[in-house]
Amino acid sequence: MAAGEVTQAEKDGAEKYSRAVLAAYDTFVLKWSNTYAWRYPRERLLTHYDTHLGGRHLDIGPGTGWYLHQATSSAAAPEITLMDLNTNTMAMTAGRPADRNITPEVHTGSILAPIDPTVGVFDSVAANFVFHCVPGTWAQKGRAFGHDGVFFGSTILGTGVQHNLFGRALCALYNGPIKAFDNSADDPGGLRTALSAAFDTVDITVVGTVAVFAAHRPRRTPAQ
Repeated sequence: MAAGEVTQAEKDGAEKYSRAVLAAYDTFVLKWSNTYAWRYPRERLLTHYDTHLGGRHLDIGPGTGWYLHQATSSAAAPEITLMDLNTNTMAMTAGRPADRNITPEVHTGSILAPIDPTVGVFDSVAANFVFHCVPGTWAQKGRAFGHDGVFFGSTILGTGVQHNLFGRALCALYNGPIKAFDNSADDPGGLRTALSAAFDTVDITVVGTVAVFAAHRPRRTPAQ
């Protein structure tokens, strides 16, 4: 990933995920919002996650770790690394796979900043429901696409899709007073252009207002 300092906007966004917010996240976001506002149920996203999860895996912005905990691939006890700016998020996620004898490594960092070279190389990198929170245009968000392995995830689009009343209300709230989103200009074409600049093979499926992507064969050597 390209070098860069953590911006105040990123810090402010990360701080919104308090323990209280995370306690309600699986129900309000992953269950209700995914199903009724964004119209891409979490079970379908879990299938996508499970399909692309590799043996040595980096999860960026893991939320509560619901996908990691539910994925059947994790039964094989792969090596898991978590990266986020929020310590609450990483603490909750790190504890969830304990029943499968998985103890993730934890690294504090921004999705737009370089990965510490000591962290290593990964078979898969996930960024689920992260990019609609990242400040900037797709060209700026695309600084995060310098990964090795399979880069996959999902993001809520702000334009180029048809939002229902619930989705429009949440987007207005999250892009406005709450300032949790920065996706008003996020469109499917911009995502494809940014991913295609970094990977030879890009697959994007849009269902409801969610773009689900998987990118293979990086065009450049991962940033160190």
